[in-house]
Amino acid sequence: MSEAAEVAAYRVRMKADLGLEADTVVEAFRFGDSPDLADQLVELVVSGPKRATVGWIADAELDGEVLAEVGDHFIVLDGAGRPRCTIRVTETRRGSLLSADEAFAWDEGEGDRTLAWWLDGHREFFARRSVEIGLPFDEAESELLFERFEVVHRAG
Repeated sequence: MSEAAEVAAYRVRMKADLGLEADTVVEAFRFGDSPDLADQLVELVVSGPKRATVGWIADAELDGEVLAEVGDHFIVLDGAGRPRCTIRVTETRRGSLLSADEAFAWDEGEGDRTLAWWLDGHREFFARRSVEIGLPFDEAESELLFERFEVVHRAG
């Protein structure tokens, strides 16, 4: 089965299991900017510690991505493009990188889960993205979308 067919089949099964209307839009995506990082992050989601994420709004808009809203569902893919689970967004807010707090860093579930580790990791990530997309990133000014979510369905 192709990746697209595997995602489509999972989407149908997941919508039926969750009681979502067949025409409900549920996008699929990978966390991170590489297959290896996607694998690491989806494991944190599936195993439990990762319950939050943050995205650079200008980057998402450049890619034509829809910004998440509370109640939205998303299929999370692994590095190979296979569906692993579905999440539902429970909270969103906009702010700069420097507006993150210890609670958000903990909920992201990465590294040692401290704000210092989180800031270092996300400075590196957004610096890479800045070079890749040709837009400047400013940790005090660039607008980010902070999201919290819950896992509502698992593939498998």
